[in-house]
Amino acid sequence: MPLELEKCTNNVSRISIINSNKIMDLSTKIIQIQKTKKCFFLLVLLPLLVLLSLITSYNSKTKLYKTSLDQKTLLKTPEFVESKMGISPISKNPLPKIAYLISGSRGDGESLKRTLKAVYHPWNEYVVHLDLEAPPDERLDLIDFVEKESVFREVGNVRVMAKSNLVTYRGPTMVSNTLHGMAILLKEGGTWDWFINLSASDYPLVTQDDLLHVLSTIPRDLNFIEHTSDIGWKEFHRARPILIDPGFYSSQKSDIFWAPEKRGLPTAFKLYTGSAWMMLSRPFVEYCLWGWDNLPRTILMYYANFLSSPEGYFHTVICNVEEFKNTTVNHDLHFISWDNPPKQHPHFLTSENYKSMVNSNAPFARKFGKREAVLDKIDSELLRSNSNGFVPGKWLATENGNDTVGSSYRVVNDTSEIWPGPGADRLKNLVRKLLSKENFRPRQCTSVPL
Repeated sequence: MPLELEKCTNNVSRISIINSNKIMDLSTKIIQIQKTKKCFFLLVLLPLLVLLSLITSYNSKTKLYKTSLDQKTLLKTPEFVESKMGISPISKNPLPKIAYLISGSRGDGESLKRTLKAVYHPWNEYVVHLDLEAPPDERLDLIDFVEKESVFREVGNVRVMAKSNLVTYRGPTMVSNTLHGMAILLKEGGTWDWFINLSASDYPLVTQDDLLHVLSTIPRDLNFIEHTSDIGWKEFHRARPILIDPGFYSSQKSDIFWAPEKRGLPTAFKLYTGSAWMMLSRPFVEYCLWGWDNLPRTILMYYANFLSSPEGYFHTVICNVEEFKNTTVNHDLHFISWDNPPKQHPHFLTSENYKSMVNSNAPFARKFGKREAVLDKIDSELLRSNSNGFVPGKWLATENGNDTVGSSYRVVNDTSEIWPGPGADRLKNLVRKLLSKENFRPRQCTSVPL
């Protein structure tokens, strides 16, 4: 065979082998693609078959599907920690209990003692506080007074806040002190229904028997808190300025510090304002302290730089929570005499205001000066206090049977027995008016001016 022909034949054979290999590779790839398509088809088809099977099982109502559904293995509702938090159930005791916080500052020791005795009842719970501005001897005298009073010692329902807070006038430390008192009462005060905050310059106009009698007739989830969203001039004088309360870090009282910057109004919640004096239900107090949805803490951080925050913090919290906003009664249960328009401080009450106080039907009044003569008139005509400052009731008796200055007293009978008097009728008229169709719902968390 010629050499050229042999080379040509070899080249053709080599090309045939190469082409044959390519054909085999191509065939393998086609098979792989077909297998891949088959797997993909099965992957797509399988869920459809499972879904069809479930639908068929449901339609045929097979026993197997029913069993798996009953065991709740298919769908589970996620559990959140907030859902496990909750408020205490409202007490079913026929007579409600009140938890009081009575606060004062330098020079308020004697007035605080007098107010404490005037609102005292063994059925209630009490925390008293003189802030850090009061000298140590005045605070120690208050502790000594509570420890030596035979009635307080026997019942054990009066507590002195031993670790005094530094409370800055107009500052958020007033809110901090109120929350502190609430926490003590929740921890140590047992079961109670309402929280009332008073100052040493407050005084009752009805007896505790009168108050407990009237409160036993109304729902215990109500919150008596004067409030409005019409903040008016307070927007520019209180909401927009930024301040620092030195009471949070200093042991010496001084005025608040102002920052030169201003801030805008919050958009996550709506601001409300009103009176710093209130009667709050236990469920709402627990919510403010536990804050399981974090809103009370968020609002508290905002009010940490707010002027006169006690006139807005609790009001803003309660009106921004669905669970509580329809429980508000728009009144602070106080008679207060203001200028028109109101100034920073109310008038000091005197005998000239006595008739107006009584006609207001309010259970409390403020602001009273130290040893004001009208307090003696209230004691004798409205409270009928005894010589030692206690308001008589079925629970109280003297050791020697004589009511004289310095007499020792003891608690007798069932402390839940009450003896309501004329003050109960006055207070009942006020509560009836506040809970009327015209006043109750229309004034809840609205922009109606105070």
